[in-house]
Amino acid sequence: MTSQPELSRFFGTIKHRFNEPLAKHTFLKIGGPAYTALFPQHEELQNLIKNLKSISMPYILLGGCTNVVIDDEGLSGAVIFTNNISNCEEVCRGSGIFRCGSGMSLAGLLSICADRGLSGMEGLSGIPGTLGGALYGNSGSFGFEMKDVVKSIDVINSDGDIVTVENSKIGFRYRSCNLPEDWVILSALIKLQYDDPANVREKIKGFRREKIETQPVNMPSAGCAFRNHETAPAGRLIDEAGCKGMRVGGIEVSPVHANFFVNIGGGTAADYIKLMDLVRDRVAGMFSIELYPEVRILKKQHAG
Repeated sequence: MTSQPELSRFFGTIKHRFNEPLAKHTFLKIGGPAYTALFPQHEELQNLIKNLKSISMPYILLGGCTNVVIDDEGLSGAVIFTNNISNCEEVCRGSGIFRCGSGMSLAGLLSICADRGLSGMEGLSGIPGTLGGALYGNSGSFGFEMKDVVKSIDVINSDGDIVTVENSKIGFRYRSCNLPEDWVILSALIKLQYDDPANVREKIKGFRREKIETQPVNMPSAGCAFRNHETAPAGRLIDEAGCKGMRVGGIEVSPVHANFFVNIGGGTAADYIKLMDLVRDRVAGMFSIELYPEVRILKKQHAG
């Protein structure tokens, strides 16, 4: 692997740090160090991707790190954070169509919705993370999904070119899409409907209150651990299998919502994965149903 002094010269003015602790970036508060952590601006990202490909350096992009469980040994290669790719502006005044950078937080976007009376995303209130991750995972709640408000996205494709992908070509499905893993989302066109700002604001607050009452929003977690099964919500299956309160090390099945595994202190990725296995086995044994992860499990080799 290219040495860190060589990489520092290679990255030039792009903000970067070596051996960056990933636990401080993840909502779950878990993850070893990144060999290289990069924080590019929007205009720097395309060339950065091309340059990394030119030296065969693997990379992975991370946004709010709200649905990931990162290896305790960290990630090798380059970890690219999208924090600085967070521009958001209306394409034409009064159109309700916004171009938003992939690093834009959902909370920030919903704040714009509340201020300007824009409807269509209210149900995503209380979901942490950024637009890029929400697009890849087709985030949704209370009947609202990202697929319903996205017109198109701009991506950096496998050849390093920026191309536009229309909604119908993204392949949205339940909590995922069909975009190739090595494509990088730069931005999205979001189409929203104008409404009374007071109505939009009240809906956002209402959905937020419901999440606070039914989910452990103030505890470190990676969101829903498992995808819902076609026959029943994963949380209900886990609860009825008697898994609430189960614990491995510092990771516990939340007593508030069984599909949330929370870090009660000192939890590790190994703890989390072992608890997932135990819960999955118990649900399978009781209901003959196999649960599949909704969280992304990132092993060290995923970025190197």
